[in-house]
Amino acid sequence: MGPDEEQEQQSGARPWPLLDPERGQRPRVLVAEDQPEMRALLRRALKRQGYEVVEAADGPGLVKAIIDGLLADQTQVPDLIITDVRMPGYSGLEVVARLRREGWTTPVILITAFGDAQLHRDAELLGAARVLDKPFAMEDLCATAEALVPPVR
Repeated sequence: MGPDEEQEQQSGARPWPLLDPERGQRPRVLVAEDQPEMRALLRRALKRQGYEVVEAADGPGLVKAIIDGLLADQTQVPDLIITDVRMPGYSGLEVVARLRREGWTTPVILITAFGDAQLHRDAELLGAARVLDKPFAMEDLCATAEALVPPVR
């Protein structure tokens, strides 16, 4: 057992994904996208891959979904977050920055129609797992999600 593993056991902290084998549920993906059609497309593709999907329509909805999950009778935090960069309220980058400041290591996939080089650099510096530029193939999104948090099959 290495020092990191020993510290995790002592503190009770667990690395992401927070999959509880006894939970017996599919990994939970929080999808934040302000375009209803795109959100529905993402939800269907991820559900077909074996994920439980929680949706948010904007930045405040994303934050609310995280807080609601933390405050639930049985904590329901996301195992993966997929968020649009430009949304009403808070941008996906702002949410990633806040999560990282709070010590969250939840993998985040950012999706954007405005993926210039600066945005990609900013996302990398904040610790986003990946940035997908729209339009992207749904297979690429699902493959990225599976690499980060494999679905239970």
